[in-house]
Amino acid sequence: MGFLVGKTAIITGAGFAALGNGRPGSIGYGTAVAYAREGANLVITGRNVAKLERAREELEASYPVKVVPVRADVSAHGDNEAIVQNVVDRALSEFGRIDVLINVAQASASGVALADHTRDQFELALYSGLFATFYYMRACHPHLKETKGSVINFGSGAALAGSVGQASYAAAKEGIRGLSRVAAAEWAADGINVNVVCPLAWTMQLEQFQRAHPDVFAANVQVPPVGRFGDAESDIGRVCVALASPDFKFVTGETITVEGGLGLRP
Repeated sequence: MGFLVGKTAIITGAGFAALGNGRPGSIGYGTAVAYAREGANLVITGRNVAKLERAREELEASYPVKVVPVRADVSAHGDNEAIVQNVVDRALSEFGRIDVLINVAQASASGVALADHTRDQFELALYSGLFATFYYMRACHPHLKETKGSVINFGSGAALAGSVGQASYAAAKEGIRGLSRVAAAEWAADGINVNVVCPLAWTMQLEQFQRAHPDVFAANVQVPPVGRFGDAESDIGRVCVALASPDFKFVTGETITVEGGLGLRP
């Protein structure tokens, strides 16, 4: 039995995705698998209902948990507060509590130079990432305060390094890091743990890109010094599991490194 039995996690951007070898093919789905292994009930969101239903089927068939898929798309033209509140309400009606909020969802126009970015492309990244993270954190706060829960948000090395062609994505991710630091300071008194993970995982999108454009991939994508990309479940997802442990709390502003060399910045 895992230590998350009886607890509830909301994971955004957690529709089903698989690599060619069958391993989880996205950070959201990989994290959902890691949480299900520990016995957590899940509310998973995304834009694609078929992928959400496939994720529910796979997770419930493999682990003794309940998974509630909810279509949710935070966008420049949506009633975003209502969209997010519906997710929170579903979690409460199904499970009566929220213990962990994991904001993974992020869309962007990758590969577009800053000077060529349109407003719509910029808003796509900001709304799906930064605004979604803000709305979910605000809506979940009172419930996380009750459970002394955890928030796990995602930054990116592309933002830290200033990767070419990632202007809107980098802006959204750095906004999320700043928002998270403020929340860590303000919510510490409420017993809520807030952290940011900056991962580099092997995903279905990277795998498809490598197959379609092997020369471009080899010229532009650097393998980490460890010699491989992170696994969406066993590396990234397990770190997110550790961050939900009551024994794994940080001092606000502390920077740590966990086994495997993955840096975490609260």
